[in-house]
Amino acid sequence: MEHEARREDPARGADQAPPDSSRPNGPDDLEGLSIEDLRARARQAGDEARRNWQQFLHSAADLENYKKHAARDRQDAIERTRRQMLSLVLGVLDNLERAMAFGGVPDGPAKSLLDGLKMTHRQILEQLRGIGVRPIEAAGATFDPRLHEAVAVVPPEQAHQPAGTVAGEVLRGYLLNDDVLRPAKVAVVGEPDREQRESGR
Repeated sequence: MEHEARREDPARGADQAPPDSSRPNGPDDLEGLSIEDLRARARQAGDEARRNWQQFLHSAADLENYKKHAARDRQDAIERTRRQMLSLVLGVLDNLERAMAFGGVPDGPAKSLLDGLKMTHRQILEQLRGIGVRPIEAAGATFDPRLHEAVAVVPPEQAHQPAGTVAGEVLRGYLLNDDVLRPAKVAVVGEPDREQRESGR
């Protein structure tokens, strides 16, 4: 009877499933490994962790570069649109100045119209000044290719000014803060010819 008590129940043995070899190794699987195997596993895990960290750093850097590039493109688009709108306003301002130049009537019905043009011109200049736009003072200044665009040359004997001086302004230029919004189109005093240089000695 004692021998029979130690006999296993066949039904219970049938219920026990064999171990699933497809499951990932758990902590218990490390028990049978040697020191060298454990060190190899640790090195492998460390290498994988470093690779993942480098991939994370690269992804973070790419994302940051994308954000900066997108912000720069957005700012450039805003600046282009701003300059285009200001160019339209400057065109209106140019027409006002032309009208005032040809409307110099001392009195009469046209005088009230001229006064209205002058007031509008002054208001536009004040509004532009409020956003950083100001005229370039060109007449009498030394020619500066960054600020001026030469469209005519005046002989020195007519200008009575040193060569390279801005003799007159054809179209007013403007600055946007410290940047050139539109260069001034000017007439520049030319260099004296050879005979004039020799006679001046």
